Amino acid sequence: MATELSWRSLLYVPVTAKRFVEKAHTRGADAIQLDLEDSIPAAQKVPARGLLAECVEFLRDKGVDIVVRINNTEELVRDDLRACVLPGVKAVAIPKVASAASVREYDALVRAQEARMGLAEGSIRFIIMIETALGFCDMDEIARACPRICAMTLGSEDFATSIGIQPEADLLRGPKLRCVIAARAAGIVPLGLAGSVAGYQDEEAFRALARESRRLGFVGASAIHPKQVPILNEAFMPGADEVEQAREIVQAYAESVAQGVGAIEVGGKMVDEPIVERARAVLRLHERLSGRGH
Repeated sequence: MATELSWRSLLYVPVTAKRFVEKAHTRGADAIQLDLEDSIPAAQKVPARGLLAECVEFLRDKGVDIVVRINNTEELVRDDLRACVLPGVKAVAIPKVASAASVREYDALVRAQEARMGLAEGSIRFIIMIETALGFCDMDEIARACPRICAMTLGSEDFATSIGIQPEADLLRGPKLRCVIAARAAGIVPLGLAGSVAGYQDEEAFRALARESRRLGFVGASAIHPKQVPILNEAFMPGADEVEQAREIVQAYAESVAQGVGAIEVGGKMVDEPIVERARAVLRLHERLSGRGH
C-alpha cells in the first residue's frame, strides 16, 4: 500500500479552529492533517480530542484524505490513538517515535480499536515521525516495526533541537537522506522537506526548498499554511518536460530490448535499466497524480 501513497501536500489544520476545518477541503491539499499536537495548547489537548470525530465526519463528507497528528506523551498517546480510529481517517502521524517496540504497542492498540469499531484490520495507517537522536539511531528498525506503517518523516525543527544544531538544509542533508534510504529500504514512502517548514512567508525560498526536497528523494511534505500547498503540489509533481523525457527513454529502451540491445543512447546520454526504471517511476507518479490539481 505504501507505493500507492501520493500525498504531495499534507495541510496541518488545528481541530480547534472550526473556520479552518470548514475551509480545509478547498485549499487543494492532497491530504488534510488534523492536528492534536503542536497547534493545541497543553490545557486544551483533551477537549480538542473530543472535537476530532466531528471534524473527521465533516471532511470525510467532502471526499478528502484525512490524517491525524496525535500527541506522543505517556498521558495522551493511547487515548489519542483510540480516538483516531474512525471511518475516513487514512493515517495517524505519530510524533517523536523513539523505538520499534513502541510502534508495535501502538499497532496492537489500534488493531483492537479497529475491531471494536467494525473497521477492517489495517484500515488506519501510520506515518512515523522521527524527531529525536534516539529515534534516528533506530530508524531502520522503526521503519519495519509493523505493516501498518506507510510513510516516515524526519522532523526538521525537533530533530535539530535534539542534536543541538540549527534546522538548516545544509546541516540536515545527511540525516534527511538517511531517512529517505531507511524508508525506501523498508518499502514505505519518505515524506518531508530538506530543511525547515517554518519560513512560509518567503514563497520563493520555500519553492526552492520543496524542489530540493524532491531531488533528495522525498515525495511530499506537510504544509503549515495554505499558501504552501500549491508550491508543494507543483514541486512534487513531474513537469511536462520531465514526463516527455521519461516517455522517450522508456519507448527507446523498449525498442532496443526488442532488438537485443541492453544499453542505448538517448539525448546524448547513456541509458540502461536503472535509468529506465527511474523514467518508469516518473510515468507512474504522473499517472497517479494527473487527475489532481497542480
